[in-house]
Amino acid sequence: MKKPTTGAGPRALKTRIKKKRGLKNSSRRWLERHLNDPYVHRSKAEGFRSRAAFKLIEIDDRYKLLKPGTKVIDLGAAPGGWSQVAAKRVGSNNEAPTVVAIDYLDMDAIPGVAFLKMDFLEPDAPDRLIAMLGAAPDVVISDMAAPTTGHRRTDHIRTMHLCEVAADFAINVLKPGGHFLAKTFQGGAENTVLDMLKKNFASVHHVKPPASRTESVELYLFAKSFKGRAEAPAQPSDE
Repeated sequence: MKKPTTGAGPRALKTRIKKKRGLKNSSRRWLERHLNDPYVHRSKAEGFRSRAAFKLIEIDDRYKLLKPGTKVIDLGAAPGGWSQVAAKRVGSNNEAPTVVAIDYLDMDAIPGVAFLKMDFLEPDAPDRLIAMLGAAPDVVISDMAAPTTGHRRTDHIRTMHLCEVAADFAINVLKPGGHFLAKTFQGGAENTVLDMLKKNFASVHHVKPPASRTESVELYLFAKSFKGRAEAPAQPSDE
């Protein structure tokens, strides 16, 4: 790795990776982008687990979904950037945590966050999350994305499935007036999720926060003000 080049102004500092045998050009470009990403530097300086924390910060600054006392469920939480932001903004504490996070990956403890190490797709995961929170959530957030395969269409479909499952979970557990925020990808296969959300929330927005890289196909779906679950229609009597 070459030493950072210097010049006039803070943006002139730039780390470059030497070309070397066994390192693909695409991997080298990714490393350079990561090392020179201002959000990566900010996340380290401000003690966040990942640069993704700033995506939630920017979305919450705009839409005000994380208010003091809000109960939050964070799906696919590891390494914990979103959980850190949520716990701080809602005022959660270890004595009575109002943020519950789930991931099948390990996640180091975060003050004010109760963590369930479990695959969210397991059948009993929803019930265990609600039991840990102790009440219906006001907000469900999800930064889940399927592990990439290298095939863009496959990766898109798999992540959209996670978004759909998260949306269905939110509709089944949220308090009336609650909010849902989840990662999605641009380009098709999301009509089912959009239709589901539009029927159940007062408004639905596509959001791309500044911290989301310009070249990335990721977007976020923000569904505002849950209308409440409709009661099942009464069955006709046989009498």
